[in-house]
Amino acid sequence: MKSLFTCLTLFVCFISISQNLIDKHFSEADSLYREDQFYIGLGINFLVNKPNDMSQSGFSGGVHFGYIRDMPLNQRRNLALGIGIGLSIDTYSQNLFIGESNSGQSIFEVIDGGIDFDTNRFSTHVVEIPIQFRWRTSSIGDDKAFWRIYTGINLGYMYYFKSVFEQQGNKVNQTDLDELDRTTFDYYFSFGKSKINFFFRYSLNSLFEAKLLDSRENLNLNIIKAGVVFYIL
Repeated sequence: MKSLFTCLTLFVCFISISQNLIDKHFSEADSLYREDQFYIGLGINFLVNKPNDMSQSGFSGGVHFGYIRDMPLNQRRNLALGIGIGLSIDTYSQNLFIGESNSGQSIFEVIDGGIDFDTNRFSTHVVEIPIQFRWRTSSIGDDKAFWRIYTGINLGYMYYFKSVFEQQGNKVNQTDLDELDRTTFDYYFSFGKSKINFFFRYSLNSLFEAKLLDSRENLNLNIIKAGVVFYIL
């Protein structure tokens, strides 16, 4: 956590210095014009690079929201750098059992089709730092019916993880896994016009660094998220 606080402190200082330098190139009136500083996205989550026989079931989705400091880079102010902070809350329903042996070792195994269970899912909460390059067709004084394309990366830290397996007479919860990669790196892309915008995210690192119990197959799970995003001044 100490390293996370250090990164956030440096991040805040970087925003302040960068904005002061940029604002020197624009008039006082123009410097008030910025776009899309608050955001909320709703999406569906897909696990990719799954082991054989692993599948998703039920609904897997999430929400991400936060604040991005919009820092225009040109006189028209339709090109900008966006840096901010946000939160991503997601859930994944699938058939990967996550448990623990009597010796305390983590167990990862695809649930056989003959085993009945009521619930098997894991949830994550990630604090994120989005960094975006932003292009839009708006200019000072325009209305909101303009096109936008934003792309970049999200750097994050997963501060919460919980897996839940439930069947009749049995419940297994896991919250602390050495095999879990809590640092997240996502590629981000969004496009749209006016209030209708779509986003796509792809995790650049695997969720776990582990092997399945029986087959010893590498558990290299990546995540794709897709959905709609709303930007607010």
